[in-house]
Amino acid sequence: MKPGPRRSISQADIVDAAFEILEEKGFAAVSVRAVAAALGLTPTALYTYFPSKGALQAAMIEQLLAGVAEADAGSEPAEPAWRERIHAVAAALRARIAGHAGSIALLTSGPLDGERSRDVAEALIAAFAEAGLGADEAARAGHAVRAQVIGAAALDAAAAATPEQTPAPQTLWKEPSRHPRLEASAHLGLDTGEADEASRRWALDRLIDGLLASA
Repeated sequence: MKPGPRRSISQADIVDAAFEILEEKGFAAVSVRAVAAALGLTPTALYTYFPSKGALQAAMIEQLLAGVAEADAGSEPAEPAWRERIHAVAAALRARIAGHAGSIALLTSGPLDGERSRDVAEALIAAFAEAGLGADEAARAGHAVRAQVIGAAALDAAAAATPEQTPAPQTLWKEPSRHPRLEASAHLGLDTGEADEASRRWALDRLIDGLLASA
């Protein structure tokens, strides 16, 4: 986005500009000064919309998570409706993270206590409550799902960012592998960020099953 004077600026314009910087230059480049420059404003003018960098980041998180809690599980779910809602919310959250470079750093930049974040938490708690968990257990279970999705997405992002390694030189003999089980599972793509949807669903289902069994 080229800097220049604009007649009117909205909070949405500011957040959009911040996302452009996030995706083009990374999380560390997102600052009040950088966003103000992109919009042709002074930092002081930007502070009239967001009183701090933390407030700007919180607004970015709100935009990132908008609509995640309302993700549709489909009209004819194959599993119980509450389980499909958990999968739908998890898939929507995963898609938002994958669709915005730098979103992991954004989501872990501060507490997830905005309205959209709370909407996601509420939707997951409600689903686990429908499954029969008590209030405390449902809250813990919902938190575990959010942690699993964000954590898995962080591993995927790290794998995608890893530079290609130089192939090891060829030798006349092959040393016994120290990681035979890991190498045997390489086709699953679990450590390269290329796991398919079936693998992601399997992992989340096992977590859900374990949470219900322990409660």
